[in-house]
Amino acid sequence: MTLMTRRSLLIAGTATAGALLVPTTSATAAPQATGSRITVGPGETYTLSATTRVSRLTIADGGKIVAPDGHSLSLTVDGVETGQLLTATGGTTTLIQAGTYQGDVVLTVAAANDVTYQTLTFPFRQALYVDADGVVRDKSVLAAVRGGRLTDALARDISITSTGECFDGVYVQDGTYTLDRPVISLTGNGRCDFAGYGAAVVGDGSATKLVVDGARISNKGVVRTGVISDDGANVIVKNSSVRCRNGVLPSDYQATVETPYMESVPWMLGLDGNVRATNLIGRNSTSTYINSTVFSETWGALSVEGGSGLKLTAVNSHVGNTGAYGYGTYAIGDATVRVLGSRFDVGSYATIIAGPAAVVHYGDSTAEAVAALNTELELGLTARELADIPARSTVVNSGHFGYMFFGAGTLTLDGGTVVNSERATFLNKGQQTTISVDGSKGARLNPRDGVILQMIELDDPGPVNVNGKMMNVGVYTEPTGDPVKDSSFDTTAVHSTDGAATFTSIALKGDFYNGMRTGRNMVLTFEDATVEGVISATRARHRVSSIDASTFYELGIVTNTPQAAVNNGAVVRLEGGSTWTVTGTSYLTALTIASDAAVRAPRGRTVTLTVDGTRKALNAGTSYTGALVLTVA
Repeated sequence: MTLMTRRSLLIAGTATAGALLVPTTSATAAPQATGSRITVGPGETYTLSATTRVSRLTIADGGKIVAPDGHSLSLTVDGVETGQLLTATGGTTTLIQAGTYQGDVVLTVAAANDVTYQTLTFPFRQALYVDADGVVRDKSVLAAVRGGRLTDALARDISITSTGECFDGVYVQDGTYTLDRPVISLTGNGRCDFAGYGAAVVGDGSATKLVVDGARISNKGVVRTGVISDDGANVIVKNSSVRCRNGVLPSDYQATVETPYMESVPWMLGLDGNVRATNLIGRNSTSTYINSTVFSETWGALSVEGGSGLKLTAVNSHVGNTGAYGYGTYAIGDATVRVLGSRFDVGSYATIIAGPAAVVHYGDSTAEAVAALNTELELGLTARELADIPARSTVVNSGHFGYMFFGAGTLTLDGGTVVNSERATFLNKGQQTTISVDGSKGARLNPRDGVILQMIELDDPGPVNVNGKMMNVGVYTEPTGDPVKDSSFDTTAVHSTDGAATFTSIALKGDFYNGMRTGRNMVLTFEDATVEGVISATRARHRVSSIDASTFYELGIVTNTPQAAVNNGAVVRLEGGSTWTVTGTSYLTALTIASDAAVRAPRGRTVTLTVDGTRKALNAGTSYTGALVLTVA
């Protein structure tokens, strides 16, 4: 069925304004609904029983116009949804605001689309609602769908514009649908991006397969998200642009980590901002971005939040932040995040790994890799589409760190991946990690501050319970005094909970520091690799003594003073063909040198080793444990 046919049905069902107004309360004036005009007086509440088109709508201060129970009411003027605002900060309902609206004014009465997330129910309104049978006219605000062609399987060249709050563009529930070259622009605040309330595009339900091809999505507003995949949906975005800019938080908003009420990023991540470009949530949901541009101003571009079995993939895409802070991807729970052949220009981190079992891979978009994803993720790419995807390497440019762990996880970098960062390539905030970097095909790490791996205690102060709600008002305070030795922790051994990293067939130039105060070792394995730098236990100190929301940007930034390990062992294994050139005093707790590996000093200098205060020769094929000090002179 074409768009013209559906609009004809909509208009044919429109009666006169007077026949559709049902006054439920009246203040000082009688209802005025004459010809093509509607006037709602002060203190009056009108219930509009069916969709109505007029040329002028006037609502006085204190007046209300609403839909019957079980329905929603949306206002469009000249095809633009407008006028609707939330009735309260932290609330879920919206109301058309007082004022005069003129032009092609359509008041659409639609069947309710109530979506419950945790403790709250959100009364969704959307321009286009699709289910297994196609477009559901009774749940759609078709007056907000302009141009193009619309069928039960496809929307092509349509545009949707909103300047009200909490209005969604397209909502697909357990249906198969394609959005071809849509233009969606939503300005004004959303409310909850864990539910998709106020997003441009939402795919919801395990039977949903939503393909978005050639889209231009541009949003501005608090949690006015671009694309969301929820509850098992498979959302595939190709050849598209998704850009989201921050809005203005309500003046009485209080920052919280309680997800039904969260409207800004927890500052304890070292970030600011109030909108993510995308979100992947629920159980077994999938989001794939191919040959697309995805940018948030700050906060995050490609987000994963909660749930389980989530899969996020970016292939040959440009991802990042236009502001000074933000991440490219986020990996929480057991999420699988894959970035192939893409460019990341991020403010703070390429990926935040929040664990406890997240798996992240950055690599090349080889034909074999993309074909395998096409099968695994049921992308539906044709042979021609697969052939048109060139093999590329991934490049990360970060204004702060490369990757940040504040939960356990596995990170693999391979192919020709290049990571350029102002600060440490890997920032491990006291977590169990499995990092693997394979440089055999050109992967490179380029931290400008010269630190490849930095381990520190978790400096997230966490939320504070305020009147029963978890609020973001905590303060991080730098510990004073020396750490106390834990006699039960072995700094010379390898534990399953350690921060481990393996570097294969790569030339590394930079330092590795373990600044933990509590028991966690840094375990480094080099295979056919060269490393030039300091590897050491250290005392790591922030630049300031305390950090709160006003100085969030100080999180993770420390200075290092190499010193003997207390509860922070540094275990180094130089496997076959590896060489470590020691550039400064390094404190280790274990060192293994393979028979064809070596420890050297820079040219013209010498390196010496002491173990528990006794000088030892540095011999290949030897292992050392204890208090190891390597000194360059």
